[in-house]
Amino acid sequence: MKIKIFALLIASTFIFTSCGDGKKKEDVPAKEEPAKEEVTTTSEKIDLTAPTLDNKGVGPVKNLTLDAIDEKLAEKGKELYKTNCTTCHKFKKKVVGPPLKGVTKRRSPEWIMNMMLNPEVMVEKDPVAKALLTEYLSPMSNQSLAEDDARAILEYFRLKDK
Repeated sequence: MKIKIFALLIASTFIFTSCGDGKKKEDVPAKEEPAKEEVTTTSEKIDLTAPTLDNKGVGPVKNLTLDAIDEKLAEKGKELYKTNCTTCHKFKKKVVGPPLKGVTKRRSPEWIMNMMLNPEVMVEKDPVAKALLTEYLSPMSNQSLAEDDARAILEYFRLKDK
């Protein structure tokens, strides 16, 4: 029985090694590797403390004109901030996300709102959001805020940065 299995194994090895088209390995042109897509990010070059007020980000908010701070709206924003943001953000210290003190002096109002409303696309397409992701290693979670709620939180940030 063992001899039959051994003979079958040798015959199989002979058949598999003799198969081929007769070309030597060096005669077969090497398969071209697909070109590797180089992704160049500017995240390493962005100073996250430098203002980027001309950048509006990617999302539903294209233009926003701000008037004097609306105290009532800021109060609503404070409550929304406590509910939705304090797990990851504090104003004066780094937690999971960046500290928010001075954010309205560093980022445009449109950028801030788009980051709240559209964080997945922002970290994919916006250079500042990409740099923040590189720095903090945790993407901002989508809180499913309505645009009015994001506007209220922005108003609270404006009041805190006053």
